[in-house]
Amino acid sequence: MSFGAAALSLAALAARALGWRPDEFWRATPAELAACLADPAGPPTPAAPSRAEIERMMERENDGRD
Repeated sequence: MSFGAAALSLAALAARALGWRPDEFWRATPAELAACLADPAGPPTPAAPSRAEIERMMERENDGRD
């Protein structure tokens, strides 16, 4: 899944499940979003992607585009 598609999907989920507006979604860190969506009775939330991982996703998304 591309970075853009994943972000759109997560923004929609945050709006439905948490009542977040777009600004609230974009100001939140990946760790904050994961913590808010995690099942308190479930297993621990996996680690959020690192800055380097996010940059690699963004590079893949923009490959070949100027």
